[in-house]
Amino acid sequence: MRRRWHQRARRHLRHSLKGRLVALFLLLAFALSGAFVFGMQMALGIGWRDAARPLVTDYVDRLAAEVGSPPSIERARALTQRLPITVRIDGPQVHWDSQPRDDAQPWHGPSRWHGEEGLLARMTADGHRIAFGLNVQPWRDRPRAWGWMTLAALLLFTLFAFMYVRRLLRPLDDIRSGAQRFGRGEFGQAIPVRRNDELGELAGDVNTMARSIHQMLEAKRALLLAISHELRSPITRARLHAELLPEGGDGALRRDALLRDLQEMADLVAELLESERLGQGHAALQREQADLGELVRDATGGMAVTTQIDAGLPPLQLDRVRVRLLVRNLVDNALRHGAGAQAPQVRVARDGEQHVLLAVRDFGPGVDEAVLPQLAEPFYRPDASRQRATGGVGLGLYLCRQIAQAHGAGFAIRNASPGLEIAVRFPIA
Repeated sequence: MRRRWHQRARRHLRHSLKGRLVALFLLLAFALSGAFVFGMQMALGIGWRDAARPLVTDYVDRLAAEVGSPPSIERARALTQRLPITVRIDGPQVHWDSQPRDDAQPWHGPSRWHGEEGLLARMTADGHRIAFGLNVQPWRDRPRAWGWMTLAALLLFTLFAFMYVRRLLRPLDDIRSGAQRFGRGEFGQAIPVRRNDELGELAGDVNTMARSIHQMLEAKRALLLAISHELRSPITRARLHAELLPEGGDGALRRDALLRDLQEMADLVAELLESERLGQGHAALQREQADLGELVRDATGGMAVTTQIDAGLPPLQLDRVRVRLLVRNLVDNALRHGAGAQAPQVRVARDGEQHVLLAVRDFGPGVDEAVLPQLAEPFYRPDASRQRATGGVGLGLYLCRQIAQAHGAGFAIRNASPGLEIAVRFPIA
């Protein structure tokens, strides 16, 4: 568990700009504090050591004189009560220590003085050695308290740094959310520009780019709609003229071929119009409560497919006409590319607690994995030499994806080995 937590923390730190900045601030604070303390100790210690040596020597001489020779325990005890020092006396007549040696702290200056016998100890005329030290008992807990206070201040500064970095990088979250909305085709809400710095300029530039993309998409949609509407009238007139052609002999064959071509053109125009209407999303749908299993049965009636529909499926909010069109297009695609190896399979089942799955699978050769993401693009055909009779113009799966997305459903294509499977996951309202 701890190892997994450490792995998640390292992954978050590696991919989080805010986390790395806070870690950098923390390391910088430790480095600056350590460098400052070390530098001040060296700067003050070198000069203070030489200046303090004669003062310490003179002060120790005065203390030794006050203890006396032979040393007086009463006067030594009075010194320890009056001053924060320790006294230890060793000699032929007196052995006395103001504190147990485990608690006594030797009184020495910088490390250069440590071990210099003549600085903190004196020998009396009668052979007694008097050693002085600093009694740190009154301040023993104070450094610990200062250490905890320093740690708390450091953590507090780190928290402030994290909050400031979070506020500083908040426009990045807005830009990411805006880019995700623009990627879904939702251009109604622009990225808020909160500041006038570089990130604010970046948000404004992304908004400008999104407006340009939106205008180009709207212009493309308007052009397709206009062309499709304008083509309907001449196609209708051409069909009327074709109907008036003579029906006997070779003229009948030419008439039938012309009518088929005109019908394909009319279907193409209808699919273009329908796909552009569905590009507006939910506004183009006429939803009502419906049983997806029943719609699949109606749409596949008379088709050479096998169906597997689970019982007890929940009703969904669907556009009946467009869902039937979705099912027919998916089944037509499966029949066209199944190569007759086996009848396509249509399956409707519960997919977890939130979705109902519609899956259509053929048993043909499938397609290259590299072209799977492009199969539902408009006018895309994996085989450029394929004829319309076998491959269409590349609008069928695009229209299916538009219908699925307008319903808020997921649309996925995968190689089922053998064959191709297209799965649509409708959300349960």
